[in-house]
Amino acid sequence: MNIYADNAATTKMSDTAINAMTDCIKNFWGNPSSLYSIGQRAKEKLEDARFEIAGIINAEPREIIFTSGGSEADNQAILTAALIGKKKGKTHIVSSAFEHHAVLHTLNKLKNYGFDITLLDVHENGIININELESAVRNDTCLVTIMTANNEIGTIQPIKEIGALCRKHGILFHTDAVQAVGHLPIDVKDQCIDMLSASAHKFHGPKGTGFLYCRKGIPLSSLIEGGAQERNKRAGTENLPAIMGMAAALKETAADMDKHNAHKAVIRDRLIAGLSQIPHSALNGDAAQRLSGNVNFSFEGIEGESLLILLDQRGISASSGSACTSGALDPSHVLLSIGRIHDVAHGSLRLTIGEDITEDEADYIISNVSEVVAYLRSFSPVWRDLMTGKREFIL
Repeated sequence: MNIYADNAATTKMSDTAINAMTDCIKNFWGNPSSLYSIGQRAKEKLEDARFEIAGIINAEPREIIFTSGGSEADNQAILTAALIGKKKGKTHIVSSAFEHHAVLHTLNKLKNYGFDITLLDVHENGIININELESAVRNDTCLVTIMTANNEIGTIQPIKEIGALCRKHGILFHTDAVQAVGHLPIDVKDQCIDMLSASAHKFHGPKGTGFLYCRKGIPLSSLIEGGAQERNKRAGTENLPAIMGMAAALKETAADMDKHNAHKAVIRDRLIAGLSQIPHSALNGDAAQRLSGNVNFSFEGIEGESLLILLDQRGISASSGSACTSGALDPSHVLLSIGRIHDVAHGSLRLTIGEDITEDEADYIISNVSEVVAYLRSFSPVWRDLMTGKREFIL
């Protein structure tokens, strides 16, 4: 049996997306910036995709800027807000301790330019406290950037409340919604979102493309200079086949969202119940306020890397954290931020399931994770110390 359970890292492209891309490559290969008819037909497809995506998140088409993915969109949004703030003498930014590195590294870069960064605690349940956010806001705060759903533990933040708070204080609000778009209902107007980042390959679209929503009236800064594409906000000939694939994938995913979430939530809860039976294990993040397809566990006394390798030999593809840091030996900053100590954080497993997973496959995962954890503990010196009382159990 082969089970792919790492959809937070990337999803398999849908046939709908592939067909849309193939049609574009064959029939709409012109440059959308060209004035002749071949280029203008491509331009029409580009704007159709922009219109489709905008409608799904209740934005206006001109508020959608096509990018190479979520990381670029995060960078552009944060640097835009920083530049706007700097011009007004406001150099304070509020974020959270477990953001994606595309956000955290950009914020660290801004420290070198005199910005003051406040990272909110996300607590053991992986959710920020609105009152703590309001207390962190200052007169010189120019931006709040909080992800909609965490890429490792799947917890969902109170985005509408955050947006309303930011709007009340006149502060720009950006959300990294890479794990949320296509999986959660997004309404940028109702949720008072000023800027939002998304990536196509998280919802069965192609890799290397995404979009940034930027509310009209915000003077968006360019990261890439050159041509006048994307209303002079993102130079470079648009990757039209990928954009069309993204729009087709998002339309399909959004239409089936409720059905897929209901199914995945049942399987998610089955996995949580089964894995919870493993002694000295713990679910990471809130049990209810999390993405329907996310299960993240820590198992005391083992190494996550060994667990992944042995599960792969049994046909289960999973991860121990963010795909962007999967080669790192350090424990996940997300797990550390919710209070897991290093030894426990090292023994983590992230399962992110797709809409096609079955109950039999879930049971296969539970059975094999249980067996592999027991096997790894059988020769672990850490587990031996725990069992003999030389160390105290944490979980």
